[in-house]
Amino acid sequence: MPFSLIVGLGNPGRAYQETRHNVGFMLLDRLAAASGACFQSSPKWQVHLAKLSDGGTRLIKPQTFMNLSGRAIRQVLAYHQWSPEQMLVVYDDAALPLGTLRFREKGSAAGHNGIKSIIEHLGTHAFPRLKIGIGNNLSKTLTDHVLGIFLPDERPLLENTLATALDAVQLARSQGIAIAANRYHLRIHPPDLPTDEP
Repeated sequence: MPFSLIVGLGNPGRAYQETRHNVGFMLLDRLAAASGACFQSSPKWQVHLAKLSDGGTRLIKPQTFMNLSGRAIRQVLAYHQWSPEQMLVVYDDAALPLGTLRFREKGSAAGHNGIKSIIEHLGTHAFPRLKIGIGNNLSKTLTDHVLGIFLPDERPLLENTLATALDAVQLARSQGIAIAANRYHLRIHPPDLPTDEP
């Protein structure tokens, strides 16, 4: 059964548009474009909202800043009478290398403020999510790293990762998260570069 709601986490505004923390927004932009959908502002819920061509799935990008994401998500779920299990949340994970995708059926916030806010507002950690690895930089604080932009030499891998993540979400929508997790529990490599991994 397709997800009723797909949420991308990020921070609103041009200043944050290309930052690592906004890969959730980046993927939702690609999901909308693939369906011919356009995001529109919904001040009532403080989100940008798009409706996929299947007629049932909504995409939202909360405009409340990362650490208040749960408030907007709770309002949308309550209005449509959807359960948290009908939602897929897409977000960045600094504990995973860039080019890594991980599906999870549920789990803790693991230090991610957006996920922490969702858990607090929904009162549960049982909602599916897709983590997109953004890597870490030990020479910077975590805040500086996630609010920094991707480096030019990282862009090809980022684009490859987002393209694969798009396919992964489409598979999860059509065949379920377990099948998608089995197929896309992987590390993506830059295009046209050799790898020593099997």
